[in-house]
Amino acid sequence: MSFSLSSPITGGAQTGFTTPTYTISADNNPGNNGKQWLVTALGGTQTSVTVHTASDVFTIAAWRPLSYKVAQFVSTTIFRKPPRNTYKIIVRKGLLVNSNFPKDIGIVTMSFDLPAGSETLDAANIRAMVSASVGAFNQVSAGWGDSLVTGSI
Repeated sequence: MSFSLSSPITGGAQTGFTTPTYTISADNNPGNNGKQWLVTALGGTQTSVTVHTASDVFTIAAWRPLSYKVAQFVSTTIFRKPPRNTYKIIVRKGLLVNSNFPKDIGIVTMSFDLPAGSETLDAANIRAMVSASVGAFNQVSAGWGDSLVTGSI
């Protein structure tokens, strides 16, 4: 898998954070079709944020399909949608829900669902899709964080 993170990660802008960074360390992914990292240290100002521990997770994982699907022969008279290959990036973070209870886990899942064969025939547009997605998410990082906290989009 060519997906690899380098440490530290520069975080996106968030209300109340000043230049957030996350030092990561490689971890064992629960499946053999992915990679995982732990957040081991924080940089910048992130008051009350915690790093990964066994009871307070903070992980970033990347997953690829367990087995790849391929484009099937297409008849000129019958059109069928091609099978899809799904890739995921999953971030898990321990979150307090009540001061009397242990932390529960919040999960962010980014899913990339591609029609089989597009990686061969349309690589440039796959890259454009990812580029625009990352750019849009980075542009609204603080607003999205605010929306998750306030419940308003």
